[in-house]
Amino acid sequence: MLEIIAIIAVILAIAIAVVLILAAIKPDTFRVTRAIGIKAPAERVFPMISDFHKWTTWSPYETRDSAMKRSYDGSASGKGAVYAWDGNKNVGSGRMEILDAEMPSKIVIKLDFLTPFEAHNTAEFTMLPQGDATNVTWTMYGPAAFMSKLMQVFMNLDHMIGKDFEVGLANLKTLAEK
Repeated sequence: MLEIIAIIAVILAIAIAVVLILAAIKPDTFRVTRAIGIKAPAERVFPMISDFHKWTTWSPYETRDSAMKRSYDGSASGKGAVYAWDGNKNVGSGRMEILDAEMPSKIVIKLDFLTPFEAHNTAEFTMLPQGDATNVTWTMYGPAAFMSKLMQVFMNLDHMIGKDFEVGLANLKTLAEK
């Protein structure tokens, strides 16, 4: 019986070591990017992103908690606009601030997650005219702390966040093309 317990303990120790090694060799940063073509000028798309009040109409995160508390501060839109949220376990809590807004081509957002885990990232939206359409790209990037790397051993961060970006961009497309 003691031999079986010892074998199980060794196997468990090896499994834990493998997971920790896999986490340790993950990159120190992450980046998730999705893009979509929208048949509308960048001047129509830009305000939908640079005004946090309008995110309720297209962001996939806005529908995950009907009781989510939202607050707005700073500028009404563009550089200096601030949006904070506090919601259930599906949305957590955090804060976004627009650091740069170059009409109609680029918006840079400081994105701070507070719960369920703390993370400090950057989100960027770029709008590139393509004939009568606009190519809109949504990117999020930042440092990957060890706990994040450990989670990435078991889940694909690009797939998980990328799906949300795809839904949000599709919603944005629908609204902008009306």
